[in-house]
Amino acid sequence: MANRPEAAGNFLVPNGTFIAELIAFLLILGILYRYVVPVVQKAMRERQEMIRRQVEESEEASRKLAEAQQRYRDALNEARNEAAEIRETARADAQRTVEELRVQAREESARIVARGEEQLRRQRDAIVRQLREEIGTLAVELAEKIIDQRLTEDARVRQTVDSFIAGLEAQDRAGEAARAGS
Repeated sequence: MANRPEAAGNFLVPNGTFIAELIAFLLILGILYRYVVPVVQKAMRERQEMIRRQVEESEEASRKLAEAQQRYRDALNEARNEAAEIRETARADAQRTVEELRVQAREESARIVARGEEQLRRQRDAIVRQLREEIGTLAVELAEKIIDQRLTEDARVRQTVDSFIAGLEAQDRAGEAARAGS
């Protein structure tokens, strides 16, 4: 029996407490395996499924974002191209309008010049008619003066002719001044 106290002190030798504890431990493991593990595994599977769905949704969202960005870039490029076309069209329209206005201005200028020339021609014709009438009147007056005077007095005749010519020159200068003023 001397061996027995040594056996009681040796913790490696199984005794009744150890077996009871082992049975209780196995029983707890069995209960945990039967009731707790399936619930935990189910929760873990649901969590993994949720994570997998979130990853798929994230990938889908990333794909949709990339598509949306590409559509945005395409729309932006298209808008830039349209803006460039509109600018070019506006520039061409402006150039056409400028050319049309230039042509109209040239035509209007030509009409104004033609009207001015026509007015000048009419004024010149009127002045020539007026001068002819005045010259005719003056010629008649001069003839009357010459007839009234004696033909033998050459000095007087010359004086009358000189005054007549001076009067014509004065009228000519007045007519030129009137034409230059208008």
